[in-house]
Amino acid sequence: MFDFQRKNQYDFGIVSANDDRDIEVHRLKVETRQGLYFESLRLVRDVFLIICVFVLFGVFVAQPVVVEGTSMLPELHDGERLLVNKLVYYKIKSVSWGHIERGDIVVFWYPHDPEKSYVKRIIGLPGERVKVTNGVVFINDEPLKESYLDVEHNQTLPSFTEKKVDEHYYFVMGDNRDNSSDSRYWGLVPEKYVYGKAFFRYWKPQNIGFLEHGEYNLPEATTPTDNDVRAEGSE
Repeated sequence: MFDFQRKNQYDFGIVSANDDRDIEVHRLKVETRQGLYFESLRLVRDVFLIICVFVLFGVFVAQPVVVEGTSMLPELHDGERLLVNKLVYYKIKSVSWGHIERGDIVVFWYPHDPEKSYVKRIIGLPGERVKVTNGVVFINDEPLKESYLDVEHNQTLPSFTEKKVDEHYYFVMGDNRDNSSDSRYWGLVPEKYVYGKAFFRYWKPQNIGFLEHGEYNLPEATTPTDNDVRAEGSE
């Protein structure tokens, strides 16, 4: 009388795979476990890629540095954090991505102890003659106008004999001329010791921004020509 066979029974209120061949039956616990596993792998991959990008960025492009001391007052203060552009000075097959200019604030290894790093401003370029008379810097006998200096930190007004800047070297000075150990005392900085240009201050918050670059109206540095050398030798 009654047909109790399963094939003749119907599910009411339950979605059954027998109702539609397109319906997929999922094992929720297994699927959740597998999904969590694959998402974790993706997260590890993304974190690894981000770390690689930051490492490459720090090695080749920019590097954070901390200012120690007061030799660059009033532009830089003790404890401030800077970003140093390292890419600007890279050279590949004699093609430079940039060049060092007068007024750049650069970070370099101290020539007499390369384990130490200094931050100073570029004053004299290769081929130029630099001297200081009563606190005023002269480049090739032309006075250098330095609007970034503060009278409060430049009161001693010392004088230093003229120094010729050799090729691939630079004459650097701190903005706080009363309290700066720089090229006036220990000499020139080799080009290869300059490892970056400080361009942005990201700490302290009240001073966040790009660093001031000195503006000058001086003729380009000149080097002796062959005729000049022969004329000098003939005298």
